[in-house]
Amino acid sequence: MEGYIDIHSHILPGIDDGAKNFEMSMVMLQMAYDNKIRKIILTPHNKIGRHNAGPEKIRELAERIEAAAHAADMDITFYIGNELYYSSETVHALEEGKACTMADSGYVLVEFGPMDSLEHIRGGIYQVLSAGYRPIIAHAERYESVCTKVEHVADLVAMGCYIQVNAGSVMGQYGMGIRQFIKRVMKRGLVHFVATDCHDKSRRSPKMLECARYMERKFGREYTHRLLCENPTCVIENRYI
Repeated sequence: MEGYIDIHSHILPGIDDGAKNFEMSMVMLQMAYDNKIRKIILTPHNKIGRHNAGPEKIRELAERIEAAAHAADMDITFYIGNELYYSSETVHALEEGKACTMADSGYVLVEFGPMDSLEHIRGGIYQVLSAGYRPIIAHAERYESVCTKVEHVADLVAMGCYIQVNAGSVMGQYGMGIRQFIKRVMKRGLVHFVATDCHDKSRRSPKMLECARYMERKFGREYTHRLLCENPTCVIENRYI
C-alpha cells in the first residue's frame, strides 16, 4: 500500500490547541513520516466567536512547514483545511472565505460538541448539505448521541455526509466501549476515513501504522486502502466518494 493520507491534523504551530511551536511541528511531522503518512490535510480549529487563523495565515504556515519537511528529506505533501465547530454561522464563514474547505474542495470537516443531541447534529449537517458542501463528521465516535446506536451513524450517512473516526479510537485509546462501537460501524462499511487528529507528540500523536495493520487484519486490505488512501484522494481531487 502506498503512503497514507491524514485528513485531520493539528500540526501547524501556535494557531490552535495543536503543536505549540515550530519545533514540535517538526517532531510531529517526523512521526507522521515514520508512520508512512505522505499527504496531510492541515485542519486547525475554527470556532465562531474565537480568534481564528484565516486562510491566508494557514496557507503561509503550510508552505513554511512543507519547505522544512522537504529540507529534512520528508516527502510529504500538504493541503489546507479547517475543523469547523458547527454553529449557525458556519456556512456564512465558508461562503465569505473566512474558513477553509478541505484541500480547496467541496468537502468540509465539521465538528460538534460531545453532548450535542442527534437532532442538533442532523440539523447542522442538513444546513451544510443545503449550502452545497459535502460534510465529513469529525471523530464521530466522540458524540454520545451518535454512539448509542449504529443506526444513528447509518442515518447520518444516508443524509449524505461522511464519517471520520480517529486512529487512536480504533486502537482503544479512549476505551473499549468506543473501540467496539467503531468495530461494529466499520463492519457495516459506514466509516469513510480514519485520521490521526494529532495534536502533540505523545498521547495525541500522528500515529497511523499500527492502526492500519490492525484494520487490514480485521477488515481487509481493500477496505483499509479505501479509508486511508482512496477516499482521502477523492477529497483532495474533489471527486465524489
